[in-house]
Amino acid sequence: MKIIITGGGTGGHIIPALAILDIIKDKYKNVSIIYLGSKNSLEEELAIKEGYIFKDVKTGYIDRKILSMHNIKSIFNNIIGVLQSLNIIRKFLPDLIIGTGGYVSGPVVFAGKLLRKKIIIHEQNAYPGITNKISGRFSDKIMISFNEASKYFKDKSKIVFTGNPIRKEIINIDYNESRNYFNLKKDDFFVYSFGGSGGQRTINEAIMNSLEILKNKKNLRWLHVTGKNHYETFIKNTEENGIKIPRNVEIVEYMYEAPKALMASDLVIGSAGAISIAEIVYLGKPSILIPKKYTAENHQFYNAKEIEDKGAGKVILEDELNSQTLLDNVFDIMDNEKRKLKMSENSMKLFNYDFEYNIIRVIEDSLRSGTNE
Repeated sequence: MKIIITGGGTGGHIIPALAILDIIKDKYKNVSIIYLGSKNSLEEELAIKEGYIFKDVKTGYIDRKILSMHNIKSIFNNIIGVLQSLNIIRKFLPDLIIGTGGYVSGPVVFAGKLLRKKIIIHEQNAYPGITNKISGRFSDKIMISFNEASKYFKDKSKIVFTGNPIRKEIINIDYNESRNYFNLKKDDFFVYSFGGSGGQRTINEAIMNSLEILKNKKNLRWLHVTGKNHYETFIKNTEENGIKIPRNVEIVEYMYEAPKALMASDLVIGSAGAISIAEIVYLGKPSILIPKKYTAENHQFYNAKEIEDKGAGKVILEDELNSQTLLDNVFDIMDNEKRKLKMSENSMKLFNYDFEYNIIRVIEDSLRSGTNE
């Protein structure tokens, strides 16, 4: 079997692509894979690190100022990207093309349609990105992770709810080992907070302004990840404002043992990226979600809202976030065991634990149906 996979720009598109490839490799022993993405990108770095053949294609996003030099350049680059993709597809002759979103997947999926290849896309978010909305028209199957996403695709017959694939590190993690790793006592309430892979300024500020209160909270342990680009500013601001980081709070720039931190936590605070949410609900963790305002199509808000509507988490908008709103919600969950357990129960209900089976079923159904006409 030969497969081309494409998706990039952010970890939210790349991690699902790599997770899908893990599922495929576990199922099929004789499979050849090429990852198509942008040059000098995160997807190139991660795909090569995982041992995949990577080929780059040109792409570019179209902004709202239709008549601009940026858009002219992007249109030109996308045309080149389609031509590059056509050349790669003709030479490799894949049985299937899988797209997980991001601008780079657009030219690849369109080229695959021109060559009548079988195409599957995977949408991670409750509100699909523009590329997947367009790619859905050219695809044979559309895999979604939130039921909310189905209303944004015209042809409902293509849609299959598969859920988000998650990392093996999350699946294989052990609770007791994770708690021991952070030297947590049985009665410790452990909060793990982060703002996505790059950090989130508003969360950092709210936590910095909470430190004086947190030091007096018995049995509370808190691990906060600022993001590498925000760490020095965070530390500098605490020093300039005479704020001491209490012993029960740890501030780090990056969390290399994120799966352990997630598993050990009693409460997770973070932005509302689809993959982070998938890992949170897989582990059945209560959450406070703070969607980033400027994500494409405001998709993080829709992701977070679905979690809140199902009783698994609480949403705080960035405009409403401060130390008071944050701590009120944290302490409300921490001091209410019944509510915490109910949120955990609702969280686990949201995850589709059959995601591997569902994704393989979609792939096999697509392959059995032959080539596009």
